[in-house]
Amino acid sequence: MPSSTSAPVPGSPTVPAVVMVIGAISSIQIGAAIATNLFDEVGASGAVFLRLFISAVLLAVIWRPAYRMDRRSQKLALAFGGVMAGMNICFYQAIDRIPLGTAVTFEFIGPLLVALITSHRRRDLVWAAMAAAGILLLSGGIESHGLDPWGVALAIVAGLFWGGYILLGKRVGETWTGGKGLAVAMAVSALIAAPFGVADGGAKLLDPAVLAIGAAVAILSSTFPLSLEMEAMRRLASNVFGVMMSLEPAIAATVGFVLLSQGMNPTQLVAIALVVSASAGALWSSRAPAPVEP
Repeated sequence: MPSSTSAPVPGSPTVPAVVMVIGAISSIQIGAAIATNLFDEVGASGAVFLRLFISAVLLAVIWRPAYRMDRRSQKLALAFGGVMAGMNICFYQAIDRIPLGTAVTFEFIGPLLVALITSHRRRDLVWAAMAAAGILLLSGGIESHGLDPWGVALAIVAGLFWGGYILLGKRVGETWTGGKGLAVAMAVSALIAAPFGVADGGAKLLDPAVLAIGAAVAILSSTFPLSLEMEAMRRLASNVFGVMMSLEPAIAATVGFVLLSQGMNPTQLVAIALVVSASAGALWSSRAPAPVEP
């Protein structure tokens, strides 16, 4: 999605960014639900590779980035691509072992840490604590009985990569125009995921039906939402973006309810109210500067 060149509305510079974040989160969760249909055919790593590879091709066509760059930009692109690859590989391996909503809940540890570490105001810590309380409720408390321990561990590692994605993503958005930096980093992430994906999926990766589902997942989970997130990260402070990500478990639960007929009990509804309130509080207390075109 091309970066906006219009001036922000005075006094409310983060409103468009909030819409972008919500749209991105919803798209990612729908894509993740669809991606589980690929696991039996090409495995979790094969699904990740298809998602990243197709996304890299689409972003390259849309943004036409220059792949020749200075040393600093090369390091940033490699780091961001590596973080994206690690985040996606670990997350897909996690949702192959534990439920989607549970995986997203544990994964949110990363954005929560970003919000805590980068915060310079006490009230931001209040919003982060409120989000943490909601996460605990949404996951059924701190007990994880009956869950695959490897799945939980992989979700947490994916969350740490997610935290790195938030921190590096803001720098990428400030370094490149539009989605050019994302396009370069996506190509890097696809190259990193390739050995794992080919080993897992083999010749089935070329099956037309598999490719069609992979394309849908790529658009819903990478090309569209990550372009939105890159623009949002230009406009939001890192700690505010991190707390806004607290909407992810709530939206994942909603997607599960609507698409997968997974019911929500009163405790889960309270949890959703907490994380939504935390995100709204982070937005209200934000004093992020107006976006500046890099």
